[in-house]
Amino acid sequence: MKIKTAAKVNLALDVCGKLPNGYHVIKSVFQTVGIYDEVTVELNNSGNIDVNCILTDEFDRADHVPGGEKNIAYKAARLFLDTIGSDKGCGIVIKKGIPSQAGMGGGSSDAAAVIYCLNELCSARLDIQKLVEIGKKIGADVPFFFTGGTAYVSGIGEKITSLPDYSGRILVVAKGVQGISTAEAYKAVDRLEAPNRPNIESLSKAIAETPECAHRFFGNIFEDAAALEEVSQIRRIMKASGALSAVMTGSGSAVFGLFTDMDNAKKCRDILKKQEFFSGVCLTTDKAFINCE
Repeated sequence: MKIKTAAKVNLALDVCGKLPNGYHVIKSVFQTVGIYDEVTVELNNSGNIDVNCILTDEFDRADHVPGGEKNIAYKAARLFLDTIGSDKGCGIVIKKGIPSQAGMGGGSSDAAAVIYCLNELCSARLDIQKLVEIGKKIGADVPFFFTGGTAYVSGIGEKITSLPDYSGRILVVAKGVQGISTAEAYKAVDRLEAPNRPNIESLSKAIAETPECAHRFFGNIFEDAAALEEVSQIRRIMKASGALSAVMTGSGSAVFGLFTDMDNAKKCRDILKKQEFFSGVCLTTDKAFINCE
């Protein structure tokens, strides 16, 4: 089974505190976007799980994606097969279109895609709620991808409430070679003394009532924490090219810019490519998975 599985951006992201177990509490609005990994899962009788990641030259110079047991897709497959009591094995091939260490949920999206495919291939017929429960054990962002679209996300990322459809918006997404690990990013947030906090509730309300104004509430507390020069440079280029808003997503280090004109978006993409940034034009989407065959 082959599917395309979408990336996400955080239209807004705030960190509200830290739990005794070390996990951080967040508030965010997640949005799936039309940048995809292609995930192929083939069921077999070997009892083994093999994961192979295919990177483009553009990604290979900046991103390290582990294979084998260290890949989150392996962990997802192992947990799913153990959960349903299957002794089957599978081969997983991931053709990367989502940059890593970008705050775009590429690994989580892949994990959700593997669980989704194995549920079909094994005829397990687990409902979405059960898939979400499995996904939570893999990573906090994984459950979101079983529904995708636009959602208010809170807690450690496990509390998901769907918001009105915000699909069809034009985005330019760009990333340099700099990256920051999630652990490093949260440590940096903890050190902030007077963070610039986005208003997540106002954004949620705007998406529901005045979506054309929602961009006014885009924001990310991690921008101050990460302080990456490439992020600042990309944001400047996007704003100069006509972006209504340009914001880092997740804990970094990709940036998305919201445009109302496709021609301007493509011109911005081309400028960023000339600066040797990964860059693409996409639309916000209302779901994460697209079946290929």
